[in-house]
Amino acid sequence: MHGPVLVNSLLAVLTAAAGGYCLSRLRRAPGTAGPGTHRRHSHESDAAEALMGFGMAAMAVSGDAVPAVVWAWVFGVPAAAFLLAAALAPDRRAHRLHHAIGGLAMTYAALAMAAAPAHGHHHAAAGGTPLLTGALLLYFGGYSLWAGTRLLGTTAGRLTAATAGLPRACRLSMGIGMFAMLLTM
Repeated sequence: MHGPVLVNSLLAVLTAAAGGYCLSRLRRAPGTAGPGTHRRHSHESDAAEALMGFGMAAMAVSGDAVPAVVWAWVFGVPAAAFLLAAALAPDRRAHRLHHAIGGLAMTYAALAMAAAPAHGHHHAAAGGTPLLTGALLLYFGGYSLWAGTRLLGTTAGRLTAATAGLPRACRLSMGIGMFAMLLTM
């Protein structure tokens, strides 16, 4: 990724921690047989968020060691699968669409990195279309604000940690990570 080393390192730590947490939830998840459709959807979300977290972390620290076109495939294939699932499945459509937008944003970032020329030891500003980058910044900025408000519940006017705090914190950190990644473009 393009951007200061400190920002890339912090982004890698944040997204790897979120991915690790989602992976631990995925590993602890009981079987999805029976009427537990909520667990199946949560299982699907944990898998998608773990992939995004580890992928974003790897992309942040790999620099030019991994060709950007590889990252485009790594994120593009799951994004296409989530788009297809969102189009075909009547339930949890918005959540799958969110994961598809995240995968497409990562694919877009990888392709923009591939198109950006490098000068010496420092990266030039990443490529990309300002309008699309701006739209994605608005989406992930708004998503992060929404996820942050869901992280905190209100009880009689007091802010309290929500019951499902860690999964929501994971989603918030992934939204912030996507926002930070797009800011470097």
